Amino acid sequence: MDSSAGVLFLIAGAVLLLIGLLALSGGLAWFGRLPGYIHMSGGNVRFFAPFVSMLLISVILTVVINLLARLR
Repeated sequence: MDSSAGVLFLIAGAVLLLIGLLALSGGLAWFGRLPGYIHMSGGNVRFFAPFVSMLLISVILTVVINLLARLR
């Protein structure tokens, strides 16, 4: 493993730490309440599909990965 992989792991760890701190402090409370979610329940079965959150995460990760690929 070269040193660039170590730096990448440190940056990823720092980003995960920041996301975790935001989640603990309530800074990401809006994330679970976006429009476009599907809620279904009947009897003892519940179904929840967070399509907007999945789309948002996909777009953010695509942008970040493309930026990292262009920097290399």
